[in-house]
Amino acid sequence: MHHLKFAPSWLRFLTIFLLTIGILFRFSNLDGKVFWRDETYTSLRISGYTINEAKQQLFNNRVIGKETFAQFQGANPGKSLNDTIMSLAKQDSQHPPLYYIIARLWMEIFGNSVTAIRSLSACISLLVFPCVYWLCRELFNVPLSVPGVAIALMAISPIHLVYAQEVQEYILWLVTILLSSASLLRAIRLEDELVKERQKPDLFTIWSIYAVTLAISLYTFILSTFVAVAHGIYVMITVKFQFTETVRSYLLASLVSFLAFMPWLTVVIGNFFQFLISADKTVSQSDLIPIFSFLLMQLSRIFFDINLNSENPLSYLIALAFLTLVVYSIYFICRTTNYKVWSFLITLIVIPALPLILLDLIVGSIRSSIEPYLIPSYLGIQVAVAYLLTTQLYNERVLRRNFWYIIMALVIICGLISSKVSSQAETWWNKDMNSGNPQVAQIINQSNRPLLISDALGNNYSNIFSLSYLLEPKVRFLLLNNQKIPKIPDGFTDVFLLNPSETWDKIIEKKYKFKIDIVYSDNYYSIWKLAKTHNLR
Repeated sequence: MHHLKFAPSWLRFLTIFLLTIGILFRFSNLDGKVFWRDETYTSLRISGYTINEAKQQLFNNRVIGKETFAQFQGANPGKSLNDTIMSLAKQDSQHPPLYYIIARLWMEIFGNSVTAIRSLSACISLLVFPCVYWLCRELFNVPLSVPGVAIALMAISPIHLVYAQEVQEYILWLVTILLSSASLLRAIRLEDELVKERQKPDLFTIWSIYAVTLAISLYTFILSTFVAVAHGIYVMITVKFQFTETVRSYLLASLVSFLAFMPWLTVVIGNFFQFLISADKTVSQSDLIPIFSFLLMQLSRIFFDINLNSENPLSYLIALAFLTLVVYSIYFICRTTNYKVWSFLITLIVIPALPLILLDLIVGSIRSSIEPYLIPSYLGIQVAVAYLLTTQLYNERVLRRNFWYIIMALVIICGLISSKVSSQAETWWNKDMNSGNPQVAQIINQSNRPLLISDALGNNYSNIFSLSYLLEPKVRFLLLNNQKIPKIPDGFTDVFLLNPSETWDKIIEKKYKFKIDIVYSDNYYSIWKLAKTHNLR
C-alpha cells in the first residue's frame, strides 16, 4: 500500500468539500423533523421522571395545555441528575446512563428546545471524523488516502445523518466503537513493535486506553458487549489462536472494562425479566419484517436513502446494486490485504449482526426499529468500500481506473442527494409510528378551539407526547386515566379522539348526539372528529 500513502490534491480537496457539506447537513433543520416516540422517551429519562409519574400527573381527567408536557421533556429544577440515573435504573436499564448524563448537563446549559437537544447529537457526530481517521491509520497505515475517503463517505452517509439528528445515544455509540477499535489496533501494534525490538512493553500504558474506551462504550450502549466479542475474536485470529502475551493483555484490559461496567450490569440483570416483559409491549404486526428484507434495506441506506419503503420495487433494485458493491469490497479487501486487516473488518461486520439473525431464526421476524443495532456493521462496510474505491483510483489500467472514478462519483452523488432530501424532510423512515404527525397536527390546528381526548393505553401515551410538539398552544388535551366514556366539556369548537376504543363511538353518539367521523388513520393510530348539528358552546 505504499502508493496509497499520500493522497493527490484533488482527493484532499474533495474530502474537505464533502466534510464541510456533511457538517452543514447535520446542523440543518434540527427543529423541523418530527420529535418521535423514542426521542420523547429519551427526554423523559433526562427529566428524571418515570413513565408512571408522567402518566399520573398528565392523565388525570383534566383539561391541560401543551405547556404542561414541558416538565417531562428535559432538565427541570424539580428533578436532579441523580433522578435521571434512577429513572433509567428503574424502567430502562438496557440503556446505560452516559449519554443521558451528558444530555442532562447539556440541556441545563442550552435549554430544553428541540434544536438545543438535537444539537448535542450533531456536535457529537463531529467526533466521528477524527476517530475514523485514527481507525483507518491504525488499520491501513496510510496517512491521507483511505482515511480521507472514509471520512468523505461517512460525512455524506444518510444513515449517519439520521443518528446525528436524533435525541438518542446511537451517534455517541458510533464514536465509542471507533475509539475502542482504534485503541485496540494501536495496543496490538505497539506491543508487536516492542517485541520485535526486544524491549519489554509497558502493558499498562499500552492497553489502558483500550480498557477505558471499551468501558465508555459499554456505558453508552449495552450492545457494546458484542463489539467486545468481535474484538476478542479478532485478537485470537491475529495470534493464530495461541494463548500469547497479547491475548493475556487483551483479556486483562477487557476484564477491567467489564468490572468498571459491573455496577450498571448488576442493575440490568436485576431488571432482566421486567425488560423482557416490557420490551415488545408496543409492537404491532406492521413492526415486524423478514430479516433479509431488513438487512438489504439497511445496507442500501448506508449510501442512498430517499425514504423509499420496502414495498417499493425500486428500493430492492437500488439495494441489490449496493449489495454488489459491498460484497465485492469485502472480497477485494480479503484478497489484497493482510489477514490482520480484513479479519478486523469481517468480525466487526458479522459479530454484532449475529444476535439479529439468531432472533430471526427464533421468532421468524424482527422489529423494524432495531436498525441502530447494526451501527458496527455499517462502520465495517463503509471502511471496506472506502478501501476499495481508494485503491482503484490508483489502478494502472486506465479503463479500470476510469470505471471506478464513475462508481465513486455515483456513490458521492447518491450520498449528497440523500443527505439533502433527508435534512429537509419533516419525517423519515426512522420516525416509525409518528410519521403521520404532521398531517394530524395540520388537521387539529385548523380548528379554532380544539380539544384532543385520549387515554394512556397502548401507544397513546407516546403518541400524545410526540404530537404535542407540533400542535399550537390553542389546542387543549383531556387525558384519561382509564377507558371510561369521557365527560366532554363545553367551550370547544371541535373535539378529536385519539385511538378511541371500539365501544366509545357508539356510546358517545348515543349519549351526546354526536356523529363521529375518522379524519386520519394509519397502521399505528387513528384520529376521530366529533361533529354535531350545532357548535359546542
